[in-house]
Amino acid sequence: MTAHDDLEARSAAARAAMFGALISASHTSTLEQVPGLVSEHAGQAGLDEVVIYLADLQQDVLSPLVARPEPAGEGESHEIGIEGTVAGRAFQHGKIFPATVRDPRQWWVPLVDGTDRLGVLRITVAGADTGALLDMERLAGLVALLVVSKRPLSDTYARLVRRRRMSVPAEMEWRLMPQRTFATDRLVISAVMEPAYDVSGDVYDYAFEGDTTHLAIFDAMGHDTAAGLTANLALTTLRSSRLEGQGLARAATRMDEALMGLFAGDRFATCVVAALDVTSGALDWVNCGHHPPVILRRRTTIELACEPSPPAGTGLNLPVTVCHAQLQPGDRLLLYTDGITEARNEHGEEFGMDRFTDFLIRHQADELPVPETLRRLIHHHLDYHNSRLRDDATVVLVEWPGTPYSQEEVEALGGLPPETPLK
Repeated sequence: MTAHDDLEARSAAARAAMFGALISASHTSTLEQVPGLVSEHAGQAGLDEVVIYLADLQQDVLSPLVARPEPAGEGESHEIGIEGTVAGRAFQHGKIFPATVRDPRQWWVPLVDGTDRLGVLRITVAGADTGALLDMERLAGLVALLVVSKRPLSDTYARLVRRRRMSVPAEMEWRLMPQRTFATDRLVISAVMEPAYDVSGDVYDYAFEGDTTHLAIFDAMGHDTAAGLTANLALTTLRSSRLEGQGLARAATRMDEALMGLFAGDRFATCVVAALDVTSGALDWVNCGHHPPVILRRRTTIELACEPSPPAGTGLNLPVTVCHAQLQPGDRLLLYTDGITEARNEHGEEFGMDRFTDFLIRHQADELPVPETLRRLIHHHLDYHNSRLRDDATVVLVEWPGTPYSQEEVEALGGLPPETPLK
């Protein structure tokens, strides 16, 4: 073995020891202890200084996670803006960037759980060769897992990612919903919701079951705590129906019954609940008085027509229609609430469907990640309305790249939907 080979072997052993020790130490730690553990063990792999920055709820700034947070209003702010900074570029694009051209020792590394963007790491390293960059990327992946596993029990995390007081209904909604972005090799799902600190009746949901992805969006009547309770009960009933193996029509009926049982017709929620076969692109959905789903296909939009059922909670006992559509590879499926399209600016002009879909199509052409497209959309929407929304505005965007099929699979399926690629 040459001296170079021996050095490489010792370096690989040091990296393995670092990751193993960090994982072991994390089992009995709180979120507040994670920065200290990372700093302590990262040096074993030549990563001399690691600082964890987390994005706020509206993804405007990045704030450092420290072992002992300073009381509110005390100490110097170390927030970094996402717009116009190198750290922000790493967050937006999911790529590693040097902090400055003149100092190659400091790097900004995206902190993502799968595809859910949490923040960035600032890492100092003596020599950033290909191996060091890979170490930084792997460390960021491990730190992201630690943050996600610890944050549900951490008030420190909840305070750090907020920039102002949150209403009680918003507290309910954010704790109810899944993370804002998730991806597999067959699908990308991303969602945004505003006003983030005062949302009351909007919720979204998604879940996976084999080759099926379940999707839902709700808009509950009102802008108060009761609206939050309405949305919460409707979504929880939907999840219960799914777990019992009930179809979309039965789930819609059960949601109606649950809301009628509690509110006796005084509260209702519009919604779209859907099931997407990620293998074939077949989409089934039920529309309960909501805006229909929209497909973004290249530079066109397709509004999916369907006989609407009454909103859940009206107790009209009318038949529920399950509708069907076929996605094509590269399609994006759009679910939204009327707080996006019907909100008016100070001149009384609606944001409108055309402005909404045009923004998404133009940024799709820019090949931005789906969550970054939605982050820019919601900031554009807030700017249009001078950051004053009178209604909840929620968007769920699903990107289906299409699944390649082998010739054997084609024969087994008896054919393919139009424009589906072969392996």
